[in-house]
Order: sequence, then C-alpha cells, then structure tokens
Amino acid sequence: MPEIQPNGLAADTEADAAGEPNGGSASPDAPRDTAAGNTPGDRPAAAAAVSDVDATLNDQSVRELAAQFEDEKPGRRLSGPVQIGVTAVGTAAALLVLWQVFRPLSQGSQYYLVVFLSVVLPLVFVLYPSGARFPWRHREPDVVPVDKGPTVADWVLATAALVVCLYPLLPFEIGAAGGGYNAFLNRQGFLEPLDVVMGAVLLLLVVEACRRTTGWVLPIVCALFLAYDYYGGFLPQTWSIAHAGLDFDQIIDALYNSPSGFYGTPLDVAASYIVLFTIYGAVLDLSGAGAFFVELSVAAFRRSKSAAGRTAVASGFLLGTVSGSGAATTVSIGTVTWPILRRAGYPAERAGGMLAASGVGAILSPPTLGAAAFIIAEYLDVSYLVVLGWATIPTLLYYLGILLSVEIDARRFGARPVNLLVQSPWQLLARFGYHFLSLFVIIVLLALGQPATQAVIYATLLAAVLSFLDRRHRLTPRRLVEALAAGIRGVLPVVAVCVAAGVITASTTKTGLGPQMSSLMVDWAQSLATNHTAVVALTAVFAAVALTLLGLAVPVTASFIIGWVIIGQALINLGISEPATAMFIFYFAVLSEATPPTALASVAAAAVTGGRVFPTMWQTLRYALPAYLVPIAFVVTPTGRALLGLAGWGDIVFAVAASALGVLALSIAAGGWLIGLGKAGVVPRVLAGLASLLLLWLDKATVGVGVGLLLVAAVLVYLSARSRVDAPREDVP
Repeated sequence: MPEIQPNGLAADTEADAAGEPNGGSASPDAPRDTAAGNTPGDRPAAAAAVSDVDATLNDQSVRELAAQFEDEKPGRRLSGPVQIGVTAVGTAAALLVLWQVFRPLSQGSQYYLVVFLSVVLPLVFVLYPSGARFPWRHREPDVVPVDKGPTVADWVLATAALVVCLYPLLPFEIGAAGGGYNAFLNRQGFLEPLDVVMGAVLLLLVVEACRRTTGWVLPIVCALFLAYDYYGGFLPQTWSIAHAGLDFDQIIDALYNSPSGFYGTPLDVAASYIVLFTIYGAVLDLSGAGAFFVELSVAAFRRSKSAAGRTAVASGFLLGTVSGSGAATTVSIGTVTWPILRRAGYPAERAGGMLAASGVGAILSPPTLGAAAFIIAEYLDVSYLVVLGWATIPTLLYYLGILLSVEIDARRFGARPVNLLVQSPWQLLARFGYHFLSLFVIIVLLALGQPATQAVIYATLLAAVLSFLDRRHRLTPRRLVEALAAGIRGVLPVVAVCVAAGVITASTTKTGLGPQMSSLMVDWAQSLATNHTAVVALTAVFAAVALTLLGLAVPVTASFIIGWVIIGQALINLGISEPATAMFIFYFAVLSEATPPTALASVAAAAVTGGRVFPTMWQTLRYALPAYLVPIAFVVTPTGRALLGLAGWGDIVFAVAASALGVLALSIAAGGWLIGLGKAGVVPRVLAGLASLLLLWLDKATVGVGVGLLLVAAVLVYLSARSRVDAPREDVP
C-alpha cells in the first residue's frame, strides 16, 4: 500500500535504508532534523519527534490518520456557525450527562436514554458524511469529504432523528397515539400505526448512523437478524433455530418500546458510563497528559539497546489510559516513536508489529478499559472496579509477552542504542507527575465504594484543576467547553454501535436464538469428545474462532455484545463462571484489532512506518500471541480462575508464576532466542512451545513437566552457544 505521511512524521524507509541493512539511519549519532516539519517531505529524527510531542499528538493530520484505521470512520471538520452550534449542543449534552449522575431524572433511566439519544443521534448526521458515491460525480476512491459542511440531506436526517427520538415524549395526543411518555409505555405490545411508523423510521436512521460511523458490516449483521426475526417462522420446524416468526409490528415494538431494544443495556452503558470516560479522556488530553506519558516513556529508557522498543510499549500502555482505542493509540505512539525505532535499526514491519500490539494493549489498560468492560459490569451487576481486578493479571501477562519479545528482538537483530536529547524521567515526574493523580483518584474512589460515574467525574474535575499547573494547557472556560464537546463527539460512534446492538439483543431475546446457538455449539463439541474437560476445551476453541471471525467484521463493542448473547451461554452451560466467560469474550473481541486479515491496528502501524501490511500483521500476531492463550487458560484449565483473581492467594501466586513462565516459553518459541544465552535452534524452540502449552494448563503435574521441558530447552541453547564459542577459527592472514 502507498505510504501515508501524517505531517511528514511517517519515515521514508527507503531513504533511511540506504547503507543500512535494517532500515535504520546510517549512524545513531547523525545530525538530527529540526522539529516536526510542515511539508510532506520533512522527516523528523528521534530528538525532533520528542522535542515537540504535544504538537505531534495534537496535529490534525495525525488524528485523521488514526481515524482512517479505527472501527469508526473520520468525521467532518466543521467551521463557522455550524461548528459553534455543534459545540453548544455537545456541551449541553455533556452537562445533561453530568447532571444525570447527581440528579437523575425522576421519570427513570429509560426516559433519560430517550432524551440522550434525541441529542446525540442528530449530531451523527451533522458530523459524519454519508460517504455515498454516485457514478456521475467524479471523486478519488476512498476519499471522504471531511472538510465540507452538512448537506441538505444531512440536515433532513438530523431533523428526522430529533423528531422520532422525541416522539415517545410527545405531550399531546394524535388520535390514539402520543399522549406523553407514560402513555407510550402503556402501549407496549399494542403499538398504534403512528408508533410503528416512528419506530421504523428510527430503525432506518440507527442503521444509517451506524453505517456512517463504522461502515457496512454491522448494518448488514442487523439486517440479517431482522430477516431472521421475520422469516424464522418459515424455517423447517425440525431445525433448532426455527421459531414462530414475528410480524413487523412485533419487531418494532421490541426495538422501540422495550428495555431490550434501542434503549437497552448497551445504550444505557454508553450514556451513563462510556460518555463520562470519553469526557475524562478529552479533558486529560487537553491538559497535556498524553504528551507527558509519551515523553516519560522516552526518557525512562534512554540507554540500552532495547530502549526504543521499551519506549513504544510503555507509551502504548500509558497513552491507553487517555485514549482507550487501539488504532488511535497505535498512530499516536507511532508518529513519535517510529523515528526512534528506525534509528535503532528496526525494520518497518517489525516496528509496526510492535506498535500495533502496544496500541491494542490500550483497550486492555486500566483504568479506562474498552467500552465493552463497562457492559460487562452492567451485565454481571458488579462494580467496574471488580472488572478492573479481573483484567489486571491477564493485562500484565500481555505486556510481559510484548516486553520479552522486544528484548529478544533487540538482541537477535542487533538493535542500537539511540542518543536522545530529553530530560531525565525524574525531572519530568517532578514537573508533570501530577497527571497521574486523576488516574489514582479513580481507583481510590472505586475502592472506597464510590460509583464509577461519580469517581470519573471527580477525576475529571481534578484533571481540569491541575491543568493550571502548566501554562500551555490550562483549561480555561473556552477550552473546557471544547473538552466537553470533544467528549460527546468521541462517544457518537459508540452510541451508534450500542443502539444498533439493541437490534441484536432484542432479536435474540424475542426468538430465543442465543440459547439455541449455544446448544448447537455444545452439541458439536460433544460429537467430537465425551470427556467433560475435552468438551469444554473444544467449545472454548470453537468460541474463540467464532469471536475472532466476528471481530474481523464488527467493532469491539458490538463483537462483545453479539458474543455474549450468542456464544456466552454455551460456556456458562458447561459450568464456566460468568466472570470467566465475560472476560474470555472481551479479550477475543479486543484481539480482533490484531488478527489478520483485517487487523486495523496493524494497518494503521503500516501506514505510519511505511511497511508492508501483511508482514506487519504477522509481526503483530507474534508480539500479541500470549493474549490468545491466556483467555483459554482461565476458561479451560483447572485453576484458571486464579488468573482473574477469583481464588485464594496460594492459587493466584501459582497461576501467575506458571503463566509467566508459559509466556516466557512462548516468547522463546516465537522469537528463537533465549535472553542471556543466545539463539535457539529448532529443537529448543519446539520444546519451548510444548512447555508453554503445558505451563498454561495450570495443573501442578503439567506445570512440572513444562518446567522440565523449558530447562531442557535452555540447556540445549547453552550447549549450542558454547559450541559456537569453542569452535576453532581459521586465522585470517
């Protein structure tokens, strides 16, 4: 694919490769360029990228590049009265969200959801172009006119969205319809023709909003579920997925006037939790936290050969607390750290894989996990802090795998240290370490029993106050309004996905499709094995494959919701706990961003580095490999629950130690190197691969055998290294 250079920050690898076998610059001490250039030909060096991290991360072209590879499509850049109006509406929506936390509307949560959707759904049509292409209009392929204002059709759709969303609140009667919110609810199951028309229009608008923000796949999935609702009665009744069939009025009633449809749990989570964290992320970003996290990562690893790789990984982890988005984090850290990686000698594809794996980790990084984590808390009726606790050990194992791969690559491929003109980490912490305080406040308040909604609001207020410690990033009233509006704008694609997911949840609820599909999956496993453990393992593998394929097509949030209602029950029926099932589905939904052939984070990384896309995807898969096995471990293995913290301390320590050794063995097998000893041949790599599987089974017997195999592999590597050292050398005249 052609190389994309955001503001000149993506390096010209061919130019740099001249005279360098690994694509790095000719010398790590070569003269550095000036700050990030303003023309496409500029190529900043490492120090230049570090010197103006804040400008780089906030450059509009960098943000647009990130949006191209997100599940969500890029929105318009507005100006003039339209921009002012959108900012005003977004600020009003943010204030409504904040007010709802402390003074909930007396009519109930669903009433609030109706009002919230009435505000945000019209914004989708104003902010996101249709992307429709007509044969008589000449336009470059795959180009979205982000700089043009809303069209007449957009304003019509926005107005229609406002009308149909507010219709349930209509205070006066129109024949037998209307009459206020309570009257609308009383007609559940017996909708009037006008109710059906309004619901049908809202369905079309929701599907179109989802298409504009995420593409065609999820709308097509919704259409398939709707077709199943309507035509399911025509299926042979001997089929387990057949049902009586629903008429059009019943489908609209389930969507428009039911707690399992448009106004179900997914939208409730988006409007009550996710939006608060997007506002918090916007405030934290404008206060300069993102730039500080990246600069701190660069400063912390300045000397060693693996410093460049460690910097990329640490940047992804820290920046993920602000963005919570895989592809966006990949682009952000890539624009800053790719020049450093290039100078250290990393080829574009290997660096891209590292950046993508680190970026995907942003969705796994507490305290702002991906949107699906809030849905887990709501589905299982637990505190968000509990979900963070479940995610802690698997996330640490994920980053352990990436860091081990970084260390192996630095030694195997001879990465070079890069001299960077940056402050010491202690100076940065002393000056800007206050950015961590709001993150700690969230954890502390959650631990003290505060609701997640209030905890994040207090953290947002603290971040806004602390911004005045840095003159460049003070959140003046004007910038605070910008942050509130940006927070609402950031949640629009999530809202579109969550409302569209209501189509899926309503369909499975009305037709019973979820239990039926779960039974089919278990039946397939039982047809291949009779042992209960084998059945559980096969069902988990089937579920992992299904979730991976699903994640290739739909965004992470929708993938989790569909996986929970369709696949989750199969694992629960086999005795797997709900927390383990939910986290299993969550991790495989997240890993879709690192899984070929789509792997959005990998595509984004390739755009930044200029590397080839598919080799970058396979490098990403290698770095993220432990994340594919750990979720299976806590679902299938005897003491796997301990990886979620759902066991005694003894079991947790055993599970963590065994899993860490398993990740180490997997890194040796994938990377072909044992740190401290040297290159691993084919036999040691095979032994290490087997050891990793045995160690991750988390049974004392298998762990013992796995440790033995790992030791044998280490001995073989040691002997091979000694033989190379002791081999006689011919004298060179």
